[in-house]
Amino acid sequence: VVKSDTDGEGASEVDGPTEGSAVQGQRSVPPPAPDDAAEPQTLQFYSTGSSCQNGSEGWNKDKPCSLVEPHSVSDKCLQRTAKVVYIVEQKHSRAATGFIKFLPDKNFAMFSPVDHRVPRVNVPLTDCPTDFALRPGDYANTLFICRITSWPDNSTFAEGRLVKSLGQAGEIEPETEGILLEYDVDFSEFSEDVLQCLPQNLPWTIPPDELSKRRDL
Repeated sequence: VVKSDTDGEGASEVDGPTEGSAVQGQRSVPPPAPDDAAEPQTLQFYSTGSSCQNGSEGWNKDKPCSLVEPHSVSDKCLQRTAKVVYIVEQKHSRAATGFIKFLPDKNFAMFSPVDHRVPRVNVPLTDCPTDFALRPGDYANTLFICRITSWPDNSTFAEGRLVKSLGQAGEIEPETEGILLEYDVDFSEFSEDVLQCLPQNLPWTIPPDELSKRRDL
């Protein structure tokens, strides 16, 4: 299982037979989404972590992490690296809640997920509201649902499509619907076939005295 990058350093952590390996940001297949099960392949190179770069080993704190051969630096500054070979089990729905940002001179907008484990996504302007390009500020606080469709190997960002506009961020109903869609929970109305299985001729209304004891959370 590969855990997504949580600190913005462009690497992920591995659980399983190659536990302790770092999956670098560069890739040969699309990176797994949060909670996906992926098969990593251990490489014969190591990375120099930020702890060594900021420690007493004389590393430049501004120097980015890089792949090195194991004999070129101190053992305690090394971390084994790996790459994702393929995704064994796709668990994430590929849907995310977030906001859209207008990009001048582009035919797409930038979708920024609320969940930082999900990558930013390029979405077609045709999926955005009709007046978004003219009045992008009107949608600065509007939540959208985006579904990732692909992640090209040569791109930093994924590609996807906007599914729907949820409403204003911070309101209970849009936030709740976003969570349900992200986790692929079916909250549609029950069909007539299902309703016919219930006992008939019963009072399905909640009595007023029962409602008085309840509180809307």
